[in-house]
Amino acid sequence: MDKKVVKFVVIGFGLYAVFAALVLTFYEDDTDNMGWEDRQAFNKRYISALSLDENIERSNVIQTLGSPDLTEAKRKDDTSFQVMFYRTQHLQSDGITTKDECTPMLFKNGYLIAWGDSAYQQFNNI
Repeated sequence: MDKKVVKFVVIGFGLYAVFAALVLTFYEDDTDNMGWEDRQAFNKRYISALSLDENIERSNVIQTLGSPDLTEAKRKDDTSFQVMFYRTQHLQSDGITTKDECTPMLFKNGYLIAWGDSAYQQFNNI
């Protein structure tokens, strides 16, 4: 091959590699633009990586996961409780997201205190 052609191919491949690396490094997932399967997998990965050792605010969860699929709230004395449900498992193709397809996340005064089935049980016992 001609040296010019090889030179342009190498430069083109290098530019492509740099562009791909930049996209992978700086592109943030947006749950609003995900299909339901991708969003469900994203939710599951995010929730499974949570730790109660961190003070996780409700606003941070909404910023990362987007609006919850379902939510409930109540107040007891001067304390507010909110449980938000994010879909993490597909059970039935009916176009409706139900609580049994979601992982509940319980917040007390805006901070995450529990998630999973026990979170919704705690919320109901308040």
